[in-house]
Amino acid sequence: MRTEQKVSIVRRRAAAKPPAQPGRVPAFRVPRHPSPAARRAFSLIEILVVIGLLSVIILGLLMMFNQTQKAFRIGMTQTDVLEGGRMTTDLLARELEQMTPSYLNQRVYARGATPNFYAQVWNFSTQTLPANSNLRTDVLEDLFFLTRQNQTWTGVGYFVRTNDALGNLWLPNNGFGTLYRFSTNYSVSQFATNSSLMFTNFLVAALNANWSGVSKIVDGVVDFKIRAFDTNGFWISPANPNWVFPLNSAGNIQASVPKPNTAGEVGLCYFYSNAVPASVELEIGILEQATLLRLQSIPAFAQQAAYFANQAGHVQLFVQRVAIRTVDPSAYQ
Repeated sequence: MRTEQKVSIVRRRAAAKPPAQPGRVPAFRVPRHPSPAARRAFSLIEILVVIGLLSVIILGLLMMFNQTQKAFRIGMTQTDVLEGGRMTTDLLARELEQMTPSYLNQRVYARGATPNFYAQVWNFSTQTLPANSNLRTDVLEDLFFLTRQNQTWTGVGYFVRTNDALGNLWLPNNGFGTLYRFSTNYSVSQFATNSSLMFTNFLVAALNANWSGVSKIVDGVVDFKIRAFDTNGFWISPANPNWVFPLNSAGNIQASVPKPNTAGEVGLCYFYSNAVPASVELEIGILEQATLLRLQSIPAFAQQAAYFANQAGHVQLFVQRVAIRTVDPSAYQ
């Protein structure tokens, strides 16, 4: 019955539909909604929004890339400074621990007999720390000492200087310079005949970069401080109340306060005969390469000093205590 009812309904609808007129094309209705193909295109506002978002993303990526490159360069610079400082400290430590007393009884100052150990302050760069009234003293010293291997005496010296175009070395008055190393060898017979010549050559080499035995170690040294200690661990200084000066009756250990006077420092230190320090403390401060280049590019001294006073955070400091193996305890009696 249901099938028959459906067939009758279809027949009635077909009979009620008017016949199509010959030659007339039936009209097509325009759809209310666009087709899927028409909805695929973007409007101008959408395109501008996308371009703006892409621009922001690209700028953010560029800024992140630049910051990464900057951090990488800073890390590489600090790595180079650390390697240079550790190399210099290790070199000095290996040579200082081999210091040997000469047991020469002759004892005079400066260009006289070659001392076993010599340290002298040549430059003070006293500056006020940023946002602080305390003073920072960057000390640059000259260092000389004797070592002996078999039948050969070796005089080793270190000093901080600035170098001009002619190869002349000058005491740095701006608080930073290049660390140089001096070395000379004498046979036992030569040393016994003319011991003073070794120390004299060191003093002359400290003013001439082209002098025989002078080699460049590291640039940008802003602090080179040497401190000598006795067998009890006391710092050998006239200003140190724990150390009686002169401690030994022969007077082979000599120390004096510096000129100009800076509290807590030793300006000049000599060890003769059987006396050598029981231990030596090294303090080396090296400026980072980028800061050093910026500092060297400033022509005026006043502006250079003002810029240098604010660069304490760009100085790598290396401190090491070196024990002297050949110390003679009788020199401190």
